[in-house]
Amino acid sequence: MKKEYLYSPGPTTVPPEALGVMGAPMFHHRTARFRALFAEVVEGLKDVLQTKNDVLVFAASGTGAMEASVANVLSPGDRIVTVNGGKFGERWGQLGRAYRLDVDELMIEWGTAVSPAQIKKHLTDKVKAVYIQLCETSTGVATDVKAIAEVVGKSGAILVVDAISGLLCDELLTDAWGVDIVVGGSQKGLMIPPGAAFVSVSKKAWGLVENSSLPRFYFDFKKAKKSGDKDDTPYTPAVSLVRALRETLALIKGEGRDTMLANAARYAAAIRAGMQALGLELFSQASSNAVTAVRMPEGADGAEFVKKLRDTWGVTFAGGQEALKGKIFRIASMGYLNEFDVLTAVAAVEFTLRSMGVAFTSGAGVKAAQEVLLG
Repeated sequence: MKKEYLYSPGPTTVPPEALGVMGAPMFHHRTARFRALFAEVVEGLKDVLQTKNDVLVFAASGTGAMEASVANVLSPGDRIVTVNGGKFGERWGQLGRAYRLDVDELMIEWGTAVSPAQIKKHLTDKVKAVYIQLCETSTGVATDVKAIAEVVGKSGAILVVDAISGLLCDELLTDAWGVDIVVGGSQKGLMIPPGAAFVSVSKKAWGLVENSSLPRFYFDFKKAKKSGDKDDTPYTPAVSLVRALRETLALIKGEGRDTMLANAARYAAAIRAGMQALGLELFSQASSNAVTAVRMPEGADGAEFVKKLRDTWGVTFAGGQEALKGKIFRIASMGYLNEFDVLTAVAAVEFTLRSMGVAFTSGAGVKAAQEVLLG
């Protein structure tokens, strides 16, 4: 009997508490019952984001909230700065061009992190917004959001951060750092299925919303805020996901936000130590605690590795994307994990590499990971 293990950087494993409420009988969303539920969830999200700003929730994937963060704050021809250091930073540029914006796309080597100095060089009086990642999911790179926020905060531009995969893994202090818009999604560190997305919006960002003339309908910040002020949504919410989110936010609060961050850091460190003990090279030069990207050994195919891992052992990792396809694999360290899950992931790498004829010292990866976990 094969047991399934999920280590993809989204979707992640869903805790039993959340699974249980999603199977409960449905109830109508235009009720006091839902409004009470929704208000509780929004307050929980504010705590996770460390913000007192408005938090708007949409029934969408994270990309929907990314698009909303473009369509609501800009006008045709406005200049924005985006950072293409991976598949999801690249998406900011694609969204900007789709809305006919003047996109200044800062190209950096995939696997590296953009620096505040690089951002500063691209900041002019014409720039309305800067779009960056907390974690670039495709490469496992963490961005120094705090330092970049200091630079952008001195300009007239707003800072928009895609925290979809990095949330609760890499530190993000929205208000203290002066981040204007944070984009999040449900299926990563928040531990529920895909389909719910959210944004926090600062007063500075609301100033741009008032003057924005880009088209939008469903993803309309003003509509969402008007309903949100009444603990409601303008359109049909994902009721089951909102119920599940209340459960995982309660788990996060019970565990403690700082503990969640510390656990992600420890699990990621254990995974990295395990990979290096096997003679494998890490891909990222600025590692995120959300996901670890690992180079495949010379002569071994990453696509074959990920397929064999899943089909033989029931273990799901993520492969490389675009030019990295077949060259790297990615292991998530976010969400509903514990120490034994980490050791299982490292052991699965050993099993699969051995079956592919890759030479290494058996047990070296698990031992190294265990030493990190035991401190």
